[in-house]
Order: sequence, then C-alpha cells, then structure tokens
Amino acid sequence: MSEAQLQRVLRLFKSLANASRLRVLGILATGERSVDELAALLDLRPPTVSHHLALLRELGLVSMRAEGNVHFYRLDEDALRALSRDVLGPERVASFADTVEAEAWERKVLRDFFEGERLKEIPASRNKRAVILKRLAHEFHPGTRYRETDVNDVLKRHHADPATLRRELVGAGLLERAQSVYWRPLPHPDAD
Repeated sequence: MSEAQLQRVLRLFKSLANASRLRVLGILATGERSVDELAALLDLRPPTVSHHLALLRELGLVSMRAEGNVHFYRLDEDALRALSRDVLGPERVASFADTVEAEAWERKVLRDFFEGERLKEIPASRNKRAVILKRLAHEFHPGTRYRETDVNDVLKRHHADPATLRRELVGAGLLERAQSVYWRPLPHPDAD
C-alpha cells in the first residue's frame, strides 16, 4: 500500500473513530433523517450534528437532498459496501503491513551480514544478496560515471572481493557498465 493510500485510510478511520459519527451512521442506516431529527435523537446541538454530517459526506458515506429549507441525509449503502471491500477486505488489511515487513526483514539482513561498514560475507541466498547489493549500490550516485578502479576502491571498503560484488551489481541491474566505466542508473520516473 502506498503512503498516499495509507494516509487516506487513516483519515477514514480517524473520522469514524467518534461515537457520535458512528451513531449518526447507525441512525441513517435505518432511514433518511434531517439535522433536527438527528440532533434530537442524539441529544446534540444541530451545529454539532451538521459538523459530523459534513465529515461523513466528505468521506462519501452520507448523501443529502433538500426539500425546501430542510436537508435530509441518508447513508450511501453503495459507498459503505465499496469502503468495506476497498479498505477492509482481507488483502487490503494485509497490505497495511507490506512495507513494514519488508523493511524489518531488510534491516535484519543488513545487521546479520554487516559488521559496521564491512560485509562479513556475500550471502548465498538470492533474496539476502539482493538486499546487500541494494545497500552497496547506494554508495554510487545515480548517473555519475565511475572508472572500474574507483568502483573497486569503494567496494573494497566493504569486502575483500570487489570484483564479485561489481559483477553482482551489474547483473542485478544496480550498476551499468560500458568499456570499464560504471554508473548507477537514474531512477525510473514511475518508481515509488
């Protein structure tokens, strides 16, 4: 889940984390009501009810129709179903933790294989090696050209076998090479 999507879900939950707003939704689930009716049922002042309704309308959960000077509100059941599917579906809830799990695992791999700046060993596991290579690639500025000897000097600070690391970085697409000149590719504009 992207950060923007996560922020949208947080706004939704913050808006719904209010007993009065939940009661408004509960009442509207039984039928259409005016602000005055809701205020009387909830023992709230009409401006307070209007405030809650404005937030619920902003979320798209409540719709309004005017009849003369009176505004009637109702629960938008389709929006509620869509919200349930889009935000509370099992796959979506699991995606709340996607980046957390990946970042925690990457931190563990880095802790396990690095002692300070020194790489203890090159991991045999492809997934662990990818984490290490990603970390090493950040030693190089995107788009900057490096001679092979410069790449070796940087990698020697981390491990005694810079040639293997250099080949692995090129093989993973984290460094590119042409005639003994290396560079880290510029990030793709669509990348997160």
